[in-house]
Amino acid sequence: MTPHNASDDNRWSDLDRPPLNAAALRRGLVREGGLWSAVDVVQRTGSTNSDLVARAAAGRAGEGAVLVAEEQTAGRGRLDRQWTAPPRSGLFFSVLLKPAEVPVARWGWLPLLTGVAVATGLSRTAGVDTALKWPNDLLVTVGGEERKTGGILAERAGDDGVVIGVGVNVSLRAPELPVPQAGSLALAGAANTDRDPLLRGVLRSLEDWYGRWRSAAGDPDVSGLQETYAAGCATLGRTVRAELPGDRSVVGEAVAVDGDGRLVIATEEGVREPVGAGDIVHLRPA
Repeated sequence: MTPHNASDDNRWSDLDRPPLNAAALRRGLVREGGLWSAVDVVQRTGSTNSDLVARAAAGRAGEGAVLVAEEQTAGRGRLDRQWTAPPRSGLFFSVLLKPAEVPVARWGWLPLLTGVAVATGLSRTAGVDTALKWPNDLLVTVGGEERKTGGILAERAGDDGVVIGVGVNVSLRAPELPVPQAGSLALAGAANTDRDPLLRGVLRSLEDWYGRWRSAAGDPDVSGLQETYAAGCATLGRTVRAELPGDRSVVGEAVAVDGDGRLVIATEEGVREPVGAGDIVHLRPA
């Protein structure tokens, strides 16, 4: 008789949330000439971004390294906000990119590119319409309301690299939501909440968009990125308030995303103000 292992019970205690299959993910993603060079799955960590930045600094991760966690205990959003979720309830992963052909001035497009790639990958594999809130939130519709289901965080890794972290709530049920404004793919009516195909779909989409952007030397127009981002961005066409550094805020209509990836806000005074960093509040529907 096989000895009983209590940890097996924990691992499978929620049948809707089976563990990721690291070997199958590697087989499906790591290939000769492709972007993804390694796929590691860990049971639990503080932050996949912090871990991958440290691995890169120690020379233990090259371009295309993917680190996935079944559970993140200190996941961070923008402004160091906490991001927590039950084990195996979402996709929590980071990737290391080294876009040597792209001028560093254009690297600010990487979080927006990742947003486009994740939204595209999820709509294909989960059958859920995912919109983008500038600069790096993923939105789904739950009961007619926009809810945040994911976010993206980019951090420099040395002089030549960027680590991009992605968190997406996949199977969270209503009582598990961290805040009422949060959502999940399941609550948005996803046709598929199996994380293996979802992760493969997202990473293939990211490989595709990153390849296009690199081939265009990071030009957001030539690569089609600027136009595609604008088409999927729920922030454009709405009245918004931008909370800016230094306790300043700007209110107006979000009218464009410019060539530098900044959100352009047209104020009532007739000023078009480009915002490169800040918290955006959607004040009313488009």
